[in-house]
Amino acid sequence: MNDPDIGSGSIGYLLFPFDLIADFIPLIGHLYDMIIVPALIFVALKMIPREAIEECRMPAEKEGG
Repeated sequence: MNDPDIGSGSIGYLLFPFDLIADFIPLIGHLYDMIIVPALIFVALKMIPREAIEECRMPAEKEGG
């Protein structure tokens, strides 16, 4: 799951102006977006190394965040 193409493909999909399933199809197009976008965010977050998360979390906790 550490393939860099997954991250760049996810960003490309989110920025691409056309959907694989068009939004003008009642309910299905919007439902598709409501499923795909959170799934891509989940995948992107899983690709972040645990060390990087901890490294950023410690200064944030010191600042009271």
